[in-house]
Amino acid sequence: MASNSYLSANAGIDILKAGGNAIDAAVAMTLVEGLVNPQMHTLGGECPILIRPAGEARVISLNGNMAAPLAATPEAFRARGLSDVPEEGILAAGAPAALAALVSALKRWGTMSFREVSAHARELAAKGFPLSSGLRQQHKYGLLALKDKFVADWPGSAQLYLPGGRVPEVGALMKNPALARTLDYLASAKDPHEAFYRGDIAAEIDRFSRARDGLLARKDLEAFETRIEAPVSLRFGDVELFKCGYWSQGPAELQAIALMARHDLKAIGPGSADYCHLLIEAMKLAFADREQYYGDPQQTLIPAEVLLSERYSAQRAKLIDMRKSSRELRPGDARRNAPLLPQDERFTPKDWGAGTVHVDAVDAKGNMASFTPSGAWLKSSEVIESLGFPLSVRMMTFYLAPAHHPNVVAPGKRPRTTLTPSLAFKGGEPWMTFGTMGGDNQGQWLLQFFLYRAAFGMSLQEAIEVPRLSTEHFPGFFAPHQGEPNRVRIEPRFGAKVIDELRRRGHDIDLAPDWTEGFVSGAQLDEASGLIEAGCDPRGSKSECFPAFAYVW
Repeated sequence: MASNSYLSANAGIDILKAGGNAIDAAVAMTLVEGLVNPQMHTLGGECPILIRPAGEARVISLNGNMAAPLAATPEAFRARGLSDVPEEGILAAGAPAALAALVSALKRWGTMSFREVSAHARELAAKGFPLSSGLRQQHKYGLLALKDKFVADWPGSAQLYLPGGRVPEVGALMKNPALARTLDYLASAKDPHEAFYRGDIAAEIDRFSRARDGLLARKDLEAFETRIEAPVSLRFGDVELFKCGYWSQGPAELQAIALMARHDLKAIGPGSADYCHLLIEAMKLAFADREQYYGDPQQTLIPAEVLLSERYSAQRAKLIDMRKSSRELRPGDARRNAPLLPQDERFTPKDWGAGTVHVDAVDAKGNMASFTPSGAWLKSSEVIESLGFPLSVRMMTFYLAPAHHPNVVAPGKRPRTTLTPSLAFKGGEPWMTFGTMGGDNQGQWLLQFFLYRAAFGMSLQEAIEVPRLSTEHFPGFFAPHQGEPNRVRIEPRFGAKVIDELRRRGHDIDLAPDWTEGFVSGAQLDEASGLIEAGCDPRGSKSECFPAFAYVW
C-alpha cells in the first residue's frame, strides 16, 4: 500500500486482512483520502484508474474523468461576460466522476460491497480524524490560506472547516457529519451509482447549481457513466508502461520515453548534464504535442497511431540539439507524419509568462491498482453543506477558442486532465504501480522515476529519492494556460556543475528547495517470491505521504 495519509493506508491494510483484494483496498483508501485530505481531493472530483486483474496479462483503464454539462458551450460562458472558463466556482463544475469510477472498479474487479469498503471513511467522518498539517497549512490549498474566502463567500465551507470561525490547530479532531450521512446513504443503497447520480444526491447537486446560476443540471448527472477503456502503452527494453488515454497527459510520458530511448542512456549517465538536457528537451517536444493534439477521444480526432510510432519518434528526436536548449514550442505534424508542424497551424499560449493524491494497492493474488484521485478541492468550490463535499472545477482546463482546438469546451465533453496513474510490466510479468500529485508536473516526475528504474535499475525507494526537475516550457492544462519558455525548476542536489552546464546551454534555471520536486509513491510485486514492496516520497511528508510494506505468503 502507498498513499498520502496513514489513515488511508491503514484502511487498505484492514481491507486486505478482512479478505478483500487490492481493488477493494484502493477504493477504501480513496474514500478516506477524500475525507482527510479535502484540500487535495474529495468525493466530488475525479479518479482515473489502472487495474491489472490477478492472473491476467492485461491492464484496464477506467476513465474517471468528469464530463461537461450539456449546457456548456463557449457561447454560454461568453453570454456571462467571460473570456475563459473560471478557475473556481459553479460555472467550472461538471458531472463528478470519482464515485462512478470507484463503484465501477468495485463491481467489476472487487470482492466486497460498497458498505464494507466505505466503513473506514464513514467512521472517520462521523467520529472524527486528526487535522493534518497539510490540510491546515498547505500553500494556497490549506485552511489558513482559505479562511478569508470561506468567511466572505462560501458559508458551506466555513460551517464545516472553521468551527467557531477559527482554523483548528494541527491534531484537532475534525468531523464531517454531512459526508458521513452521504456515505451512509450510498452504503445503504442497492446501487450506489444509481443513488448518487439519479437519487437524492443528484437532486441536492442540482439545487445547489441552480441556486448559483450554474450549468450543471440533474440530467448531466443522470447521463454520466464511467468509460472502461484499453490503456495506451509503450515498450522500453523489457518493460511495458501502461497509461490512461489521450484525455490524460499519460501518453506524453510515453512520447518522451520514445524520444529518449534513441540515445544510450546508460552511457550518458543518470543525473548528468547531458541526461538532464536530453530529458528536458524530450519533455518539451512531447508536451508540445500534448497541447496540439490531446483531448476527449470521443469528440476529438487524435492521431494516436502516429504519435507513438517509430517513424514519428525518430523524426522528432532529431530536433533535439544536445548543445543548446530550444526556446520554441514545437509540436510535430502528426497528421502528415512529419517532425514539425508549420508555424501557422500551431496552437500557441496567449501568454508565456493543485492538489491531487495517489493510491497504490497490490495483493497476494496479483491484483494491482493504481488510482489517482483529485479535484473538488476546498480551494476551488464551495462545500455543498447538505452533502459534505464540493464539486470539481476541472472544466477550467477547457478553452473557449479557437473552435478547432482539441480541448475547446463542448456539451458532454471530458476535459483533458493532468491525472496520470501508472502501471508497468517487466519481462511480461506485472511489476509495479506508481503515481503522483502535481498538476502539469505529474507526467514529468513520473517519467524520471520510471527511467531511473527501467533504464538504470534503481530500487523503488532509490528511484523515488533521487533529485528531480521539471519544466514550465509548454502551456499548462489549467487556466490561464500559461508557460515559461526554457524555465526549469531543479533541485540543487543535482550539483553545481550540472546546473551551471544547463545554464550554459540556455536553460532558464529556477533553483527549487531540495526535496520539493516530487511526491511519487509506488508499489511493486514479485509474484515468484510473494514479496510486495511499497515506497513513498520523503518530499510528501507535508501531506503525510505513507507507504506500507507487506510480505505475503
